[in-house]
Amino acid sequence: MIVLMGNGVTSVIGFVMAYIIFHNLPIAQAGVWYFMQSLVGLCEASRYGFLATAAVKFYAGTDEERAANVLGSIWYLALGLSGVVLLINAAALFYLPFTNNEEIILCIKWVGLGYLSSLPADVVFWRLQADEEYTKMFWFRMINSCSTVLSFVILAWIHQFTLENVIIWNFATNCSSSLIGIIWYKSGIQFITKRTKECVAEIFHFGKYTFGTTMFSSLLGNSDIWILNFVLGPASVAIYNLAMRLMALVELPLRTFATTGISQMSIAYNAGNMHQVGYIFKKYAGMLTMGFVAVVPISIVFAGYAITLLGGHHFDGASGAIATNTFRLVMILAISYPIDRFNGMALDVTHHSKTNFYKMVIVICIKITCGLLFTEVLKSVYGIVVANYISVIVAIVYGHYQLRKHVPHTITGIVRVGYKESVLFLKDNIRFSKKIKKDK
Repeated sequence: MIVLMGNGVTSVIGFVMAYIIFHNLPIAQAGVWYFMQSLVGLCEASRYGFLATAAVKFYAGTDEERAANVLGSIWYLALGLSGVVLLINAAALFYLPFTNNEEIILCIKWVGLGYLSSLPADVVFWRLQADEEYTKMFWFRMINSCSTVLSFVILAWIHQFTLENVIIWNFATNCSSSLIGIIWYKSGIQFITKRTKECVAEIFHFGKYTFGTTMFSSLLGNSDIWILNFVLGPASVAIYNLAMRLMALVELPLRTFATTGISQMSIAYNAGNMHQVGYIFKKYAGMLTMGFVAVVPISIVFAGYAITLLGGHHFDGASGAIATNTFRLVMILAISYPIDRFNGMALDVTHHSKTNFYKMVIVICIKITCGLLFTEVLKSVYGIVVANYISVIVAIVYGHYQLRKHVPHTITGIVRVGYKESVLFLKDNIRFSKKIKKDK
């Protein structure tokens, strides 16, 4: 419940940030902001993919000596990866005199710094997740999210809400959160001397496949933005991102269940209980599918009102209509997201990250090809939506086939377990509510 509350508050803050951005920046500049954030997100995905799953998997449930060894090794690899990204970014600085493209200039100046600023905060979050300290995760996340949105509100209030100022203050709030994590001694940076070659190698060889999977997953999402930016322009990026901001309705429960699900599956797998791994997979994927089936019709009906509220006057007319229809189409597709997401997590946890990586390679190739083709043909954001449908279908079919080799399950089994667990969840909450009323 704490994880759900934390993700819920974060989603609300995300809506507030999007509201401020769309109401205070022209459509094109809003598109530039989201284009830059997509590149920062890609860099952060490299770190997350390489180390996040490994940190939880190898740290969770271990003794004190092993935990220190794992954290020290995680830091060693994280700093090495950061050095590579910063060197690439430094080399790109030499290109600045040869371009007048605003988004390219901003990215070269800020992507590397934005990536580095969130490093300690990420390690803190992974450690808390592995320890299942969800209350502390909630408050730590609030430090960053609330300080960022507060700085945006102040900038808008004093009429200094420019793209450059937004970037600077976003960087500053990331740095403050990371500094708090280090002072709090939850980052584990002091254990870097406890690393061993064996542990570093173990994490590296595990992480190289989850790295590839997560990078391709990030490419899968961000390729939409890049294709739209270079084929149709930054304004189309803003229209698409307005629709995707509302997908927090989907991402909130997905992130919440993923946070607890991966820890539970890791603990079950480390204990050698494959039956429990399979049940946890079916439980979470099935419950989310049931929930999305209930939420999607409501979101379709009220899509227009939500787009108007979030986007403001910049999205009156055709741009607002496109954003509304895009959101409706993607929400229908979202019913299939839980099975795909937990399929990938189950493959990673059961040491089949290589298979998951191959799945992502296939899917990203299909999505980019279809995205370029349909966007060029339709000259519209709808081209990306068509590509999304094709790529998700391929991902589910391939992932389902591969996971069944290691964790026996069926689609009907996922739905059946999900329905059963959903009914139990509702009954427990109704019983709890009646008990509270009776006590009053």
